[in-house]
Amino acid sequence: MYATSSSAFSSLSLSSRFSTSLMPLVVIVAAVITTGCGSGGSSPGGPKLSGNTSVTVVLSSTANAQLSQFGIGFANIALTSQSGKTVTLFTTPQGTELGSEFIHVNGGANPFVTVSVPQDIYTAATVEVDQSYFACVTLVPGGGIDTSSFAYGSNPNNAPQTNVTVNLPSPITVTGDSMGLSLDLQVAQSATYSSCYDPNGHYAWSIQPTFNLTPLIFSSRPTNARNGKVTQLEGQITAIATSGSSFTLSLPEGPRTLSISAAGNTAYQGIGSFSGLAVGMFLDMDAAMQPDGSLIASRIAVEDPSAVDMLKGSVLVVSPFEPAIPEPSAIFFNEASQGAESIPIFWPFGISSSLFQISGEIQNLQSLPFVAAFNSSNLVAGQRVYLSSQSMQINAGVDPVATTITLMPQTINGTVVASATSGNFADYTVSLASYDLFPTFAVQPGQKTLLTNPSQVEVYVDSKTQMLNTLALASGSTLRFYGLVFNDNGTLRMDCAQVNDGVTATSQSPASDHVTVGQVRTVRRAGPGKLPQMTTIVTRLR
Repeated sequence: MYATSSSAFSSLSLSSRFSTSLMPLVVIVAAVITTGCGSGGSSPGGPKLSGNTSVTVVLSSTANAQLSQFGIGFANIALTSQSGKTVTLFTTPQGTELGSEFIHVNGGANPFVTVSVPQDIYTAATVEVDQSYFACVTLVPGGGIDTSSFAYGSNPNNAPQTNVTVNLPSPITVTGDSMGLSLDLQVAQSATYSSCYDPNGHYAWSIQPTFNLTPLIFSSRPTNARNGKVTQLEGQITAIATSGSSFTLSLPEGPRTLSISAAGNTAYQGIGSFSGLAVGMFLDMDAAMQPDGSLIASRIAVEDPSAVDMLKGSVLVVSPFEPAIPEPSAIFFNEASQGAESIPIFWPFGISSSLFQISGEIQNLQSLPFVAAFNSSNLVAGQRVYLSSQSMQINAGVDPVATTITLMPQTINGTVVASATSGNFADYTVSLASYDLFPTFAVQPGQKTLLTNPSQVEVYVDSKTQMLNTLALASGSTLRFYGLVFNDNGTLRMDCAQVNDGVTATSQSPASDHVTVGQVRTVRRAGPGKLPQMTTIVTRLR
């Protein structure tokens, strides 16, 4: 999962604060889907298929805002050639106990595994899943936040078979010295559920992972996920080479580690140079994937050199409902966390002394036709942030303090309803679905900041925006927009770095032949000056 010992999901199942346990559940085995065909051997004038190619598998997803987390553990990925030969990419389960998290790579890329593959034309693929889960978050009628997590575990003795679909839009030719394969989770097709919150605890749901597998060719100067660019790669430095400019990064979804190299053109933010790095520091960075699967950092940001804990996720509440509180605070959804302490899936932090910052990933803020500001006065529920702290535990009823809060780029999925020109930018008015975090949480009464129209975002696109969409950027089109979202005096405005095709809403009702009726456990936490909270864990019965 996209979290380590302080993961959002493990904190639900293991934290003494919530006193819940996740039952061992099922093994999900893949179904082979064959698409495309080809003649035996390489075609005249085509690539000579002999020897092996270094293939790097990267994880990606295509998602709307209905789910906040989707994790999958991989036991095996295999390719089948046009002649029927099967190549197993790995035999040791990859990722963590609870799997790799996919929502945070919506439209992006996360390097997963690099293997040597015989050159051939491959027409089918199989994915064997070890465990899987998804989570949604919503408001409870009458007050409160509910996060429901639905999970299949990895106990092979009491689990039905669940289909995994791998679509190859066209046959994949593995050739040359190196290439990539993108395993893209189609989130809306992979999970169905009757309700995110049911006061009666009646849940029906299913998990049927569906992937698209497509080839990637890495560029020496990548500009997006399709040619080898990795963004928002977070982790903690565990080792620095005694010579050269390289270090080992432990990922929040540990125990995974990556070897990172810096180059002469690597940009540093929060430190002056490579020499400013130290073991134990938390990093947010961008990198270029290399043909051998290694990474060269293009940007290294240290948001807080002295932090002992970090958390990345979405803002759920800005200041609690109760008027008599010691200091301004906010509640954050724990998408990923790392450091000395384990925290639950959402947690409050004091923000009165926090240093507010803006991610340096997108660097055209000064040219925007509005003032791109981020501070305690315009922090709003729905924004995605990176938070550092000296401690993430509540002591004597007092919230931990967020040392830094950094606004991070995020993906919104919406429908274009209007467009205009504003300076050097095209301004697209985008309507959000009702389940998006902005219209869901920004309307809570008693918050410090309220939005004029939480279901609408003004999206600013310029010549540097990566246009990866095939659907026209025009009124009526549903698209995914990636960028920094600002609250400009009650109006949401995005500085957009990338556009992808969007995802329409799907029915939440699961197919009858894959329904799982789960056991429901609800945990409540309410303290002085705190918003009542709820967490629902739905697990498959034995």
